[in-house]
Amino acid sequence: MGGADLYPGFEARDVVTAPGVHIRVRVGGQGEPLLLLHGHPQTHAIWHKVAPALAQRFTLVLADLRGYGDSAKPVGEADHANYSKRVMARDMLNLMRALGHARFGVLAHDRGARVAHRLAVDHAQAVRRLVLLDIAPTLAMYEQTSEAFARAYWHWFFLIQPAPTPERLIEADPAAYVRDVMGRRSAGLAPFDPRALAEYERALALPGAAHGLCEDYRASAGIDLEHDRADRERGVRLEVPLLALWGRDGVVHRCFKPLEQWRRVASDVRGGPLDCGHYIAEEAPDALLAEALPFLTES
Repeated sequence: MGGADLYPGFEARDVVTAPGVHIRVRVGGQGEPLLLLHGHPQTHAIWHKVAPALAQRFTLVLADLRGYGDSAKPVGEADHANYSKRVMARDMLNLMRALGHARFGVLAHDRGARVAHRLAVDHAQAVRRLVLLDIAPTLAMYEQTSEAFARAYWHWFFLIQPAPTPERLIEADPAAYVRDVMGRRSAGLAPFDPRALAEYERALALPGAAHGLCEDYRASAGIDLEHDRADRERGVRLEVPLLALWGRDGVVHRCFKPLEQWRRVASDVRGGPLDCGHYIAEEAPDALLAEALPFLTES
């Protein structure tokens, strides 16, 4: 199973979360449960620098999102609903229930943070505390898209193009896609352990991986925005305590005001920028732990 050498002592297994859908998960540590969710174009391998410290305080559940890593990659539906953040959040709720965790904390980055946002809105009773890394709310980011943001986050608009064009281009050289997308951020490829980078490249080369990745983004540009607008119209807010962290050298910091945007949709928000770029858990693991651990262990 991919990434095993990054998590010695952790158990890997597949958990069925919906008909025909399994989620690959790695479990280790001790204490209260903490679900960790990765972003694009990565897998649960992103947490390897912070997992040892977190595992001393929490039972860690590191999952590959639907469409990513070694999790299931169903063919997208016409409206992309089976890759909506609502459905992907339900995967995670069912995963944690299957593992015996009715209530848990969540630490999530990038795409995983969008899943975690929806999870905490739709299933607030299950989420104790929430840490979201380097995102502003999806609806805010689309509604406030500028030329600078579109140029920096070009993949948002490439990946949502109709199938199979983006899939075909990614599948032509998955490793190049990983290295180009990740290496052109502020820190380049320097922060990434070669074993983790190899894992990201392996995972994106799997059958259906490019399609799953694209469907995640297609859903975010369509049905996810419908769900977010419906929440706004009904006055539905995120009530789970939220710590929002982002990279001072990243695009989210440059193009948006994350804390202001989160306070428009959430009731209990704190956070701020860290001295790093987008890939916080790999670029600044100590800074992340210094902020996240006190928050996650609050009663």
